Amino acid sequence: MSLTAQSVGSPESSLVGYLSRKALPIKRNDAEPLTREDVQYDLLHQIFSDTKAVFTSQAPGCSNTSKIRFCDLYVNALYHSSKCSKVLKDKMNETPPFAIELAKISLLTNVGRINTTMAFFPEMKTALRTYHPVPSLQKTDGNAQDAPRIKNCLKAALLPYEIKSMPPSTPEEILDRSRAGRVPPTSVVNLIFVLANHAAPLANVHFDPPLNFLDLFLPINVSSTSRARAFLWLIYHYLEGPELPNPYDDDYSRQNDGKVPWLHRLSETEFAKENVDTPDEIAWGKRMSSERNTFLQKLVNNTHTEKKERYPPTPAAPVLQKVFEPTNSYRTHSSRQQIPEVQREKPFLHYMPPQRDSIQPAHLPRGNIQPRSDFRGGPERSMLQQAWHVIMNTDPLVDSDEELPDQHVRHDYSRRVDVIARLRGRPPSPLPDAMVVDRSISGRNGSGSARHG
Repeated sequence: MSLTAQSVGSPESSLVGYLSRKALPIKRNDAEPLTREDVQYDLLHQIFSDTKAVFTSQAPGCSNTSKIRFCDLYVNALYHSSKCSKVLKDKMNETPPFAIELAKISLLTNVGRINTTMAFFPEMKTALRTYHPVPSLQKTDGNAQDAPRIKNCLKAALLPYEIKSMPPSTPEEILDRSRAGRVPPTSVVNLIFVLANHAAPLANVHFDPPLNFLDLFLPINVSSTSRARAFLWLIYHYLEGPELPNPYDDDYSRQNDGKVPWLHRLSETEFAKENVDTPDEIAWGKRMSSERNTFLQKLVNNTHTEKKERYPPTPAAPVLQKVFEPTNSYRTHSSRQQIPEVQREKPFLHYMPPQRDSIQPAHLPRGNIQPRSDFRGGPERSMLQQAWHVIMNTDPLVDSDEELPDQHVRHDYSRRVDVIARLRGRPPSPLPDAMVVDRSISGRNGSGSARHG
């Protein structure tokens, strides 16, 4: 939500929370840098560079009388989170500027400005997140934590007694605890979560229309200094108690009970002077975007190469064309197991009749076709010759369904059918109709004799 000088002060406070929440997360394409305007760098700088040590320390083992700055309060909350890894803690101890940069990114995640789909190191491989260099907040270590890990670290940043019980979830619960003398009433991280979740109902309590808590982190025409002061005022108001004098008060907040300090509006010229990226940051952002694109290209190429090595293409099976030579039967005697000559007995001599011309029928029934005299397997055989050929060349152990009939076999079947057709209806073979009549007459006679009996 972007505010202009004319929109500030318009009576639309009832909808501002929902409108701001909808436009709150930063939306950028993969490898696109987050500019100073996106993260509101000047606002973060004013918040974490504040020198007032007025907040009660929440570190384990510290007394309630020790006061620290907000920067130390927030960094300690991240450091003592149960989800903060040892590597990250060592990095925060070795490089304090890195801890502050991490705290700034974490604060944006805390309010919802950075959502959990963002990552901040270019070697990120998952497709569920997008990489974004943040030149203004990655000057000490380019490989910051990704947003989901930061979010988990924030959710686990609780006070010792909040780990066993539920932390307060509404502003009223936090104020009740502080009024009851429990200081701090909750962790600073949980307080920011609560303020962000209740930005709409708290808008009329602490802000003038149409602003609310979430608008402090958006690029609006309100000075970064006054927005940072309003943020710190709210943190002190809820953590230390509303009855104590607020060190961030100004004349406006003192005269208007419960209101944040006055938010100074900027002109267009003044607004353009805030959150300006430096040339070095612009160049670094472009270089990291180029590295990200190169990394993705190599990742895609390596993935294709690994797939080819792991699953090589299967060569096409050669088409085998088997040429079948014409044979008289499926299996001949030559394909059987050969028996040595010493083990063979003398073969039984069968009678071989002399070759005769095939017997042609005197006349053929109508509709029959004259058999062809040209056969590919040799001259036409008579029925006797065909029967003898089958006996001598057919394996009796082979199923008849596996045999491959040739022209002679088909012609032999045809002649047998012709013989049956000529014999049908001739004496002593009865006609089909006569057989039916005889059966019906015999049935009647049998039944009549039975009745007479």
